[in-house]
Amino acid sequence: MDLSLSDEQRIIRDTFHRFAAQEIRPVAGQLDEAPDFPRELFAKVGALGFYGMRYPEPEGSGADMLSYLLAVEELAWGSLSVAAACAMQSLMGTWFLHRFTEGELRERLFLPALTGAAIGAICMTEPDAGSDLMAVTTRAETRGDSWLISGAKTWVTSAPVADFFTVLARTGETALSFFLVERGADGLTIGRSIEKMGVRASLTSEVGFEEVPATCMLGDPGQGAACLREVLAEIRLLTAALALGVGRAAFEDARAYADERRQFDRPIRGFQAIQAHLAEMAVDLEAARRMTWWAAWHGERGGDSAQEAAMAKLHASEAALRICERAARIFASYGYARDYPIERYLRDVRFTLIGGGTSEILRVNIARGLY
Repeated sequence: MDLSLSDEQRIIRDTFHRFAAQEIRPVAGQLDEAPDFPRELFAKVGALGFYGMRYPEPEGSGADMLSYLLAVEELAWGSLSVAAACAMQSLMGTWFLHRFTEGELRERLFLPALTGAAIGAICMTEPDAGSDLMAVTTRAETRGDSWLISGAKTWVTSAPVADFFTVLARTGETALSFFLVERGADGLTIGRSIEKMGVRASLTSEVGFEEVPATCMLGDPGQGAACLREVLAEIRLLTAALALGVGRAAFEDARAYADERRQFDRPIRGFQAIQAHLAEMAVDLEAARRMTWWAAWHGERGGDSAQEAAMAKLHASEAALRICERAARIFASYGYARDYPIERYLRDVRFTLIGGGTSEILRVNIARGLY
């Protein structure tokens, strides 16, 4: 097993790092202060080819999973808000269109989404159905040649600006299916915006459906749960990479601050307490990166990576939280102030504990996989 990066992977990492350093980091604080969808940055990320990385040529670039994760980590190093919005577009916002559309619909929605010209959102979570997606109550019923969708979704990323929605709905007693709904459809309402602690520029809101006509069913009736399982490992590795990005940002900022901050006539990096914090942060970061890369490597070679992806996501998100908390301790009073981005990292990183499955549900799933 060789986890060293190829020349192409290094170019991808360096390209996205330069972009994050030059375009995202300088405005990350402003985006958090006055949260609005970062349309200009979103389009620039599209120009880099990010939204098509996981899709085959000629529509996408057919990049391997590790290359994609390197790009995600660099975007999250710049801003977890921007990275979350872009990552949703690159996978969940477009995956079902890639898998199930063709012809005019593909030309009109999927291909523009790969450049960022069209924005996609996925509607799965409901007020009473989060981790337990089998409890969804949104229903799709046939009416002549059409499917009409009724129900309510919440925590829909990019809903206020989305051009199309992938909607999970019940089509039978135990059957779940996915549907495509376009913005402007009769009965579709974009509801209350959810004010969040962090990732504030990644807009989130409720979405309502009152006999909304679906553009089409994505896949076959009852295929929803199976389709979700197909992409679940990638969702979890994506979230692990987001955690790596914000964790690395906190670690690097703390290390730099420990060099410049002086107490008792010397830099605080000379004190063992600070060295211990930095050492634990470095170990957490490297272990999380190795677990994430291993899961990606294993999955690319045809292995069932569900368990490895769940472990990587669990460890990376919890490790990133610990790293951000230790960074705040190194900054001391300034870790609690908005003079530095540490307090934003602390708010943002908690998003990674939830997206892709909460730590609690992942522990349950991992335990089941042991037997």
